[in-house]
Amino acid sequence: MLVVNRFRVPLESGEAFRADLATARDVLAACTGYVGGEIGRNVDDPELWVLTTRWENVGSYRRALSSYDAKLRAWPVLVGALEEPSAYEDAEPGTTLNTWSPRSLG
Repeated sequence: MLVVNRFRVPLESGEAFRADLATARDVLAACTGYVGGEIGRNVDDPELWVLTTRWENVGSYRRALSSYDAKLRAWPVLVGALEEPSAYEDAEPGTTLNTWSPRSLG
């Protein structure tokens, strides 16, 4: 699965943010199920940053976010992500897509 977290960061805070985002990525990279990830900055809007990570499955991603180290060192950065859906399933031709259903009944 693919996770895309986008951030809006003022230009003057960019270098510090890049270091913090690298720390968050490194923390997640140490978790079971992490496949890879990149940090990027938009070429047309340099205040727009992205952290993309790839995971074996959604469970690995969710467990990584609940780890103590992630809560301590990654969450302070991740909570600043733009509020939008961020987790994507593999949708390459030939894959079976997830069937949407409510996650809770209440």
